[in-house]
Amino acid sequence: MTVLIVTAPQGREGDAILELEWALEKVKVKGTDWKGVLLAETPLSREEVLERLKRFETQTIQRVIPLELLVPARMEEIEEAALKLAEKIDGTFAVRAKVRGNRTLKARELEIDLGSLIVERYGLKVDLSEPEYTLVVEVIGKKAGVGVLKPDEMLRFEVKD
Repeated sequence: MTVLIVTAPQGREGDAILELEWALEKVKVKGTDWKGVLLAETPLSREEVLERLKRFETQTIQRVIPLELLVPARMEEIEEAALKLAEKIDGTFAVRAKVRGNRTLKARELEIDLGSLIVERYGLKVDLSEPEYTLVVEVIGKKAGVGVLKPDEMLRFEVKD
């Protein structure tokens, strides 16, 4: 199961859902409380998802961030998920967090806390400008998605409004 955070221009979420359905075929997409932000789940592997989307000509999909775990948006749960996923990192890393609709969590604090935990636990080196891996935390209300990505696994597309 691959979980995706997908962004699209505000008001064009419906078009982005259709494009995801065309590109991936087997996908369940839900809107969120935030305009332009979609949450998608597919049984396809991350590699398959990325390959299909890279070949797809999109008109509305702006960013696609594949995630590995979806956990409750509580610090302890996010830390546990991050430490579990950080086992896969075998190079430099950075932590990037985005928090939407959660007043108890702050993106900067998450980045610093998780980065410190990973350095302490695994002795890895931080590289904020060109990391070999990025630990991504996407908080959307009461849920948090966590994933470890290589630079080419975060997709960005140019979309004309």
